[in-house]
Amino acid sequence: MLTYKDLDQNKKAFIFEVDDVLYPEKDYLLQVYYLFAHLLEYTETVPPANDLTAFMKKVYEHHGKEEIFQRAAAVFGIDAKYLENFKRIHVNAQLPLKLLLFEEVKHLLLEITKDEKRIFVLTKGNPLMQLNKLKQIDWGPLSSYIKMYFYDELALQGVTDPLEHLLRDNHLRLEDVLIISRNREPTEEILKAGIDYLPVESLLKTDRH
Repeated sequence: MLTYKDLDQNKKAFIFEVDDVLYPEKDYLLQVYYLFAHLLEYTETVPPANDLTAFMKKVYEHHGKEEIFQRAAAVFGIDAKYLENFKRIHVNAQLPLKLLLFEEVKHLLLEITKDEKRIFVLTKGNPLMQLNKLKQIDWGPLSSYIKMYFYDELALQGVTDPLEHLLRDNHLRLEDVLIISRNREPTEEILKAGIDYLPVESLLKTDRH
């Protein structure tokens, strides 16, 4: 497990993805399933929310997040019209519980700020959903140090290279920055950019993915 002291001290900034990097994505998704199950029970009286929540949790743990609604609909007879509700809750869910940073990542972020270096979030996916997640993370004293960028939003604005845009926007060079992501290997985009990369699992005590 690496700590801040093991990283290149010449770096001026650190760029993080969100899901399974700052926090465990399942902590968001399982609460989404809980909220959807209770909405459905309130609206239709069946299925019981606890049963549907437990089913969705089991499907997620064994098969991942893809087609969870379709699997649940097949087992519980859920009307297809509720798919839109399911999608909407993913985007704007008001969670019962705050999302907690990985302890090791939280400690790293605190060390970065203590060293007066900069922290960015550059995240892919629906910008409204990703922003909603970021708003519900328990940042503690870190909240004022995080600057956020959203791939999809920048693309809509005509930005062809969001990473280059972030660097230019903050007067940074490639060699100034380290990207931390959930992928064990750097993406083609990162390789093409020639930017330094670190998989988040190297910062965690155990592989939690």
